Amino acid sequence: MDDCCSPERERMEAWLDDHLEFTHSYFIRKASREMVNAWFAERVHSIQPSASKENPPQQRAHQSSTDSTTPSASTILPPTVSLLDSRCPSPATVSSPAPGTPTRKISASEFDRPLRPIVVKDSEGSLTFLSDTDRDTAPLRGSVMGEGGVSGGGNGGGCGGTGSGSGGDRCTRLLELVKDVSSHLDVTALCHKIFLHINELIAADRYSLFLVGEDSCNRKFLVSRLFDVAEGSTLEESSSSCIRLEWNKGIVGHVAATGQPLNIRNAYEDPRFNAEVDLITGYKTQSILCLPIKNHRDEVVGVAQAINKKCGEDGAFTDQDEKDFSAYLAFSGIVLHNAQLYETSQLENRRNQVLLDLASLIFEEQQCLEVLLRKFAGTILSFMQAQACTVFITDEDSMNSFSSVFHMENEELGEVLDAPKRDCDVSQINYMYGQYVKNTMQPLNIADVTKDQRFPWTSENPDHTSNQIKSLLCTPIRNGKKDKVIGVCQLVNKMDEASGSVRAFNRNDEQFLEAFAIFCGLGIQNTQMYETVERAMAKQEVTLEVLSYHASAAEEESRELQVTAVTTVPSAQSLGILDFSFSDFDLSDTETTLATIRMFVDLNLVQNFQMKYTSLCQWVLSVKKNYRKHVAYHNWRHAFNTAQSMFALLKSGRLQNNLSDLEVLALMIATLSHDLDHRGVNNSYIQRSDHPLAQLYCHSTMEHHHFDHCLMILNSPGNQILSSLSLDEYKATLKMIERAILATDLALYMKRRGEFFELTKNSQFVWEDEQHRDLLRSMLMTACDISAITKPWPVQKRIAELVATEFFEQGDKERRELNIEPSDLMNREKRDKIPSMQVSFIDAICTQLYETLAGMSEYCSPLLEGCQTNRQHWKRLAEECEKGLVNGLV
Repeated sequence: MDDCCSPERERMEAWLDDHLEFTHSYFIRKASREMVNAWFAERVHSIQPSASKENPPQQRAHQSSTDSTTPSASTILPPTVSLLDSRCPSPATVSSPAPGTPTRKISASEFDRPLRPIVVKDSEGSLTFLSDTDRDTAPLRGSVMGEGGVSGGGNGGGCGGTGSGSGGDRCTRLLELVKDVSSHLDVTALCHKIFLHINELIAADRYSLFLVGEDSCNRKFLVSRLFDVAEGSTLEESSSSCIRLEWNKGIVGHVAATGQPLNIRNAYEDPRFNAEVDLITGYKTQSILCLPIKNHRDEVVGVAQAINKKCGEDGAFTDQDEKDFSAYLAFSGIVLHNAQLYETSQLENRRNQVLLDLASLIFEEQQCLEVLLRKFAGTILSFMQAQACTVFITDEDSMNSFSSVFHMENEELGEVLDAPKRDCDVSQINYMYGQYVKNTMQPLNIADVTKDQRFPWTSENPDHTSNQIKSLLCTPIRNGKKDKVIGVCQLVNKMDEASGSVRAFNRNDEQFLEAFAIFCGLGIQNTQMYETVERAMAKQEVTLEVLSYHASAAEEESRELQVTAVTTVPSAQSLGILDFSFSDFDLSDTETTLATIRMFVDLNLVQNFQMKYTSLCQWVLSVKKNYRKHVAYHNWRHAFNTAQSMFALLKSGRLQNNLSDLEVLALMIATLSHDLDHRGVNNSYIQRSDHPLAQLYCHSTMEHHHFDHCLMILNSPGNQILSSLSLDEYKATLKMIERAILATDLALYMKRRGEFFELTKNSQFVWEDEQHRDLLRSMLMTACDISAITKPWPVQKRIAELVATEFFEQGDKERRELNIEPSDLMNREKRDKIPSMQVSFIDAICTQLYETLAGMSEYCSPLLEGCQTNRQHWKRLAEECEKGLVNGLV
């Protein structure tokens, strides 16, 4: 007997199949509760969307006539037996996760089953989250009451039977009915299917089924899904009318509120019966059987009503009718609840698709607020079936007005988005609801605006076109801050799809509109930010235009320099700019500009790049003008000295022979421009003071600013000394200028110098390697920038005093403005440590750099010699400071 395929077992099963009455009787008498649960679970899980092949022949015959397009089944368990629902386990069976083990919320493997694509293409070929659900779900075909019938003969409580029959027969038919009903997920079709089966059970004249609903205030009511279903009526006829009943009023309302059945023999004797319906319809109501439909949580989800028993004693419903009706509704309550869950899940899925499309609109359109709101309004109107949508944009400067209004009618949904928008008369739009929501910052849902006492203006102005509003839903639009409203969205007149009449917005509409308002707020904020950025960019262009005009040297000054340069520009030897020991202290500003022009001439830059003398003179003067005169050290003189050191390296150090003309041009422009618009403070101060420059650049703040200033001058009219370059040469030159100026940041120098020193030490420097050449140019920029340390001692000491003055001024600002104690380098109270800090600076920054350059070219050794000589002077001065003989530089 243990072998499932043994001959004895097969003979026993064959005998049971041939004696069904005994099998049913034995099952009723001997089956345990666990067996029934297991049987249901196995049968329900085996039902597939096209599982009609597994049904018995008589059931297939019934489905072929009444249910040929049935969707997939819901999972059900009968409430008349012990419910072992896996979704609601008993406390004893719930296993908690081990301590410290994170609870898994969702896994990617849960989506391994075939699912509908998240993103699909619409009819126009555009990607969208909204899928065509009608294409995937076949409609249910309505049956006619009395046609086809339900298998099982007349053994139930109908006119053709005795109302009793064997318990096995009733159980069999009940189980078959539940299986038939369980294959429906459309609520309306399911309701009609229920009455087909009920008619076989109790044979009443008419049936009605009401489902429980809730309004926006969470007040329960009953609404008919099928009303006055009579023999011969179709699904379409029975569902065409919709009746709403109040909770706990009338017979149906009483049954729904109490959850108790009512079997009334004479309706006119019951005070809860409303006889006005009979007077209107001419129908005579006699007996009523009204029972609640409950879900698995014992909650009333609907009420089923049967009127006027067709046969029997006095036309009244019997106790057996009530039992059969109740038994069937106990099963169908679970099925009905599952169908409602399915319908709700479909709505939730649709709503999520709409919200995803709204989210995509935020990133799709950010340039035009009107286009964005048009797309938003079109999406929400098509989803919520409202007559019109109005979006009010608040005015930040006024609490009682709106800056703009967007209005869209439902009839505009078919228009192309790019088509001209129909003019809207804003005087015909009522602002009071939007203003009310803006002030209260709470949603507003009015079922009938004519009856709302908060807005008497409606009754006082009956002829205004805005009084065509009947139902209204209004919600605030926020920008992410809970206390700031940037707009108000208003929907009016929700249209009933079936009747075309106006009905009230419900709680679901409120929730969806609130979600819509979040996305709308993000979209409006993004668009407004984009418009703000565009305005800021336009202002920046105007500012740059004005700045470039004032930053350029005067034409008269440029002409004077040009005449002087052509006739009397001194030679490099007479100016002394070929010497590494050069000092500018004896030169006037005009002589420094002439010396700069001489550098460009002697490096053959003017000839090689066909520079106009006019442009070169004006560019040099413009660069000089854009250094701040009040800055003690980082001014035009420092830029000129840096350029002179580069000129000496190229000419006297003989590095020009190893560099291209473009490289020489880029280095000379970079040295003259590397500290443009220097404010006398370093990058650390800029960052800590939250200067606007710190928001533009995350590192090398001032160096980036110097380069941007350099570009502005080069692009200003009259200063375009690079105009003769080809496009590729121009791009390459600017790139080298940028990297050269950024290289003057000592933080970058410290990062890159190790590689340079290693290459030269191991004789691995390759002149043909662009990366190696870029590294060399960066080192040359630093060598020239700090070349003051190589000057003769009197010059070096005087320059050190200028540097100390600038640093001490920054230290004073840090104390005064930032309330911090400055470092020793910036602290004028620690001036006695300057000599020792100079020695440390030479050892840490300068010596190895100049040693490496001297190793590459012996003609660069004067820089190293000057640096070493000054170290001796600073070392001696530091020792005197320690003995108290001097105080710092004095």
